[in-house]
Amino acid sequence: MPSQLTKKRVQFADLGLSGYESAWQFQQELQKQIISRKSAGHSGDGFLLFTEHPHVYTLGKNGSERHLLLNADGLKRNKATFVQTDRGGDITYHGPGQLVGYPILDLDEFGTDIGNYLNKLEEVIIRVLSDYGIDSGRSEGFPGVWVDGAKICAMGVKCSRWVTMHGFALNVNTNLNYFDHIVPCGLTNRNVTSIEKLLGKAVEPLEVKGKVRDHFASVFGCELHIMPEIPKIKVTQNL
Repeated sequence: MPSQLTKKRVQFADLGLSGYESAWQFQQELQKQIISRKSAGHSGDGFLLFTEHPHVYTLGKNGSERHLLLNADGLKRNKATFVQTDRGGDITYHGPGQLVGYPILDLDEFGTDIGNYLNKLEEVIIRVLSDYGIDSGRSEGFPGVWVDGAKICAMGVKCSRWVTMHGFALNVNTNLNYFDHIVPCGLTNRNVTSIEKLLGKAVEPLEVKGKVRDHFASVFGCELHIMPEIPKIKVTQNL
């Protein structure tokens, strides 16, 4: 276990409710900042962003548009948008009641192994769920965290010059009906679930965020520091 003096620093920001594309742009800016710093031979802080998005379906670069079961009118009726993105994975849903986490980390500082990185993200969520008495785990070949065959946390990342983007989406108090309009992650025989569904009651989002922060710091061996300046991220969507 590293000492306090050797722990890596990660700047943390909770963006609140943010538009998916605006938050994506902010991630890109932070990733470019780290890559530029690396090119100059310097090290520095990583970043961890929390956010919640308005209703949006996002398709990873390896996914199929056929897994979105709504046309343009259907999206409008459900007050949702559709975005093709550059992360790995297939299609997923983001919306209110879901905790989305975007770590922008230099894996030269945390281990240059994408499989190990995803394993650590999964471990963070597994520990959080354990705090709520929920027994969760992994499913070989399918990134994310699962409870009795149902996905509770989706994951998809992008890595450039060993600097990560995108991350995880944990269903906390999520309206799971929105998953009925997609083939989640391209899997036809898997369900989705949430902490609220499993416990039979809504949970306090701030409490969940605190647990994720604590376990993230522990699993990644880092110290979280509040980001000194957080830009105002747009929320509006073109519906």
